[in-house]
Amino acid sequence: MTMPEHKPPHRPLAERMRPRCLEDFVGQEHLVGQGKFLRQLIDGGTIPSLVLWGPPGSGKTTLATILAQAISAQFVFFSAVLSGVKEIRQIVEQAKSLREQSPKPTILFVDEIHRFNKSQQDAFLPHVESGLLTLIGATTENPSFEITAPLLSRCQVLLLAPLRSEDLQQVVRRALTDSLDGLGEQHLDIEDQALRLLTEAADGDCRRALNYLETAASLTLEALRRQESAAGGGRTISTTCILETLQQKTLRYDASGEEHYNLISALHKSLRDSDPDGAVYWLGRMLAGGEDPLYLARRMIRFASEDIGNADPQALQVALNCREAYHMLGTPEGELALIQAAAYLATAPKSNAAYVCYHKVRADIQRTGSLPVPLHLRNAPTSLMKDIGYGRGYQYAHDDRDGLVLQEHLPAELVNTVYYEPTNRGYEAVIKDRLTKWKLLLKQRAQQHGQKKTTE
Repeated sequence: MTMPEHKPPHRPLAERMRPRCLEDFVGQEHLVGQGKFLRQLIDGGTIPSLVLWGPPGSGKTTLATILAQAISAQFVFFSAVLSGVKEIRQIVEQAKSLREQSPKPTILFVDEIHRFNKSQQDAFLPHVESGLLTLIGATTENPSFEITAPLLSRCQVLLLAPLRSEDLQQVVRRALTDSLDGLGEQHLDIEDQALRLLTEAADGDCRRALNYLETAASLTLEALRRQESAAGGGRTISTTCILETLQQKTLRYDASGEEHYNLISALHKSLRDSDPDGAVYWLGRMLAGGEDPLYLARRMIRFASEDIGNADPQALQVALNCREAYHMLGTPEGELALIQAAAYLATAPKSNAAYVCYHKVRADIQRTGSLPVPLHLRNAPTSLMKDIGYGRGYQYAHDDRDGLVLQEHLPAELVNTVYYEPTNRGYEAVIKDRLTKWKLLLKQRAQQHGQKKTTE
């Protein structure tokens, strides 16, 4: 009886094409180019503990593997998703045993290190400190947010960028011609437009680009097999095939991570700088990435007060209506209300006078504490309160022909303090002109009152 032949498990193209040496590595020239940091480390034969921070598919795992091979180190792969402190202890024991047998260093590569909690990260500290382990952590999240300060202080942080379109095109063409690990034996080519479309859709992610290519190659080969005349025909991956492969582009976005803060910052600054094009683009990016639309509505409500204020009092109402409209309509119809609000807020006159005013008030409250309300401003619902001076001397503004009264409304320690200073922009210019006239009128009354007292 003939035993069935066991085929080796399929390895994805992205895994097969992983570079084995620095010469084959594409991108990150600021780190691996001649004379750059990682090149110098390899030439020196010593690798310190590192944190590789970059988006998916930028080469973090590949670089760690290459660095370990370059200095002939023992390389241990460790997933923060699948492993815990127990596995760390086992690795430490193995590293101690290995060091007793040879001087070969142990590089511990921790994928997605940001997923470790504080106690798990602390478990590395003594062994990194002693030099038993050289830690290389990979993260897509900002290390200053996700990695503890003691561990971070023992590591050099290297920032990896998304791969450029031309870098990805080089990777794709290499995969098409590589007969050992790639698709070279299929003798496939790709249209220039299809290549550009594929690499743009990959959005800087090398793994995603190769996954797209592998799927597109399978679709192309299947189509060729169905064509009887294909034997002598062209074997080209077409633009149509790439469009079929892509279906829907997935954007790089994490609603709770670094990219979230980058994009909301870009949206806020575009609104503040009165650029409606930038505002609607970043708003659209966040919506396409899966951000909660009501979060965006709340941010625009805050913006309406913080950066527009009374320069356009209608802005706050527009932002509130935007939230209500989305709450009523949902996605996708309600998203248009967000776009409308963003365009309105971006083109409204700007003022941060209310924002500055509030911070001045808070600073004085922090400095002076619970200052008492002046007696003339206090309500006096009982005869006792009236007897001790509550409400005495209060002037009712509506009794004055101009609706103005010459009386102080701040505690004695803060008399003449100015908190709200309107700008010359939008409706605040009207407010500023009104306040200036009122202050002038009250000043004239104060002078007349002083002259009258002198005469008496």
